Amino acid sequence: MRRTKSLSKLVVFGDGHKGPVAEAIEEFTSFTEGKAQIVASASIEDCTAEAVRKCDYAVVFGGDGSIIYAARNLSQANVPVIGVNLGKLGFLAEFSVSELKQFFDRIVAGEAPIEKRIMLECRVFGSSGYPEQGKSEPERGRCGTEKFCSTAVNDVFITAGPPFRMVELQIAVDGQAVASCVSDGLIISTPTGSTAYNLSAGGPILASSIEAMVVTPICPHSLSFRPIVISGENTVEVVGVRVNEGTTVSIDGQVSCSLSVDDVVRISRHNSDFLVVNNPLRTCWATLATKLSWAEKPKYERD
Repeated sequence: MRRTKSLSKLVVFGDGHKGPVAEAIEEFTSFTEGKAQIVASASIEDCTAEAVRKCDYAVVFGGDGSIIYAARNLSQANVPVIGVNLGKLGFLAEFSVSELKQFFDRIVAGEAPIEKRIMLECRVFGSSGYPEQGKSEPERGRCGTEKFCSTAVNDVFITAGPPFRMVELQIAVDGQAVASCVSDGLIISTPTGSTAYNLSAGGPILASSIEAMVVTPICPHSLSFRPIVISGENTVEVVGVRVNEGTTVSIDGQVSCSLSVDDVVRISRHNSDFLVVNNPLRTCWATLATKLSWAEKPKYERD
């Protein structure tokens, strides 16, 4: 007796309160009948690793913010994310609804490219948690009280906040002092996030698949403080030497924690990756050109 090939299991996420999202999910659900098994359909707030552990793919309908939220929560499940763009930019949400239908058979057959992208882990320790000189990494981790922990898809950034005076942040990489940054803040970005806040602050664009981080100051009080690219295996520690009442550590612009004097922000590579299903119709360079007008020619006047 010939065995019937089992259908791929999908979980679908999206904000059902938004009309276009609800309509797209309904259309997709009808399309997948007999092609795949949708084991759950939930709001983006219910997007958890537990909800997708037995699934082959997570399909997220929405904009880049929805994809980032989902990727941050799904990283431990090791499930590829299919992003369907119903937002404005659609840099991470690579598929339109029609393109997803076009390539659906290839995706569930495992023929579509799946890209691994590094994520960051951010931990904030109270003032007594400042790593003392000479201590090993395990000993340093036990210093003080951990007050915040989160993964990041795009970036971890520190903003000065009200009353909007410049802050002073001491930066170290793998325990070695790098610089004292007097500025409006600091961005530590993944390659995925290099085209987001990092790019707006003058940082470089990194190919999304490389294993690296970018450290970019925000409006530094220095003409020579330029962004640096470091290994994805490095650990960055930032100490709040002088901060404001409203100084904040933000994760992907979605989750945040207040930063006090002598608090330590420790950023390292997360132990899981963000798995994204790439659209075969586009390369990362084409996306840069079409979405951000990268390398666009000047508008020459014609005679």
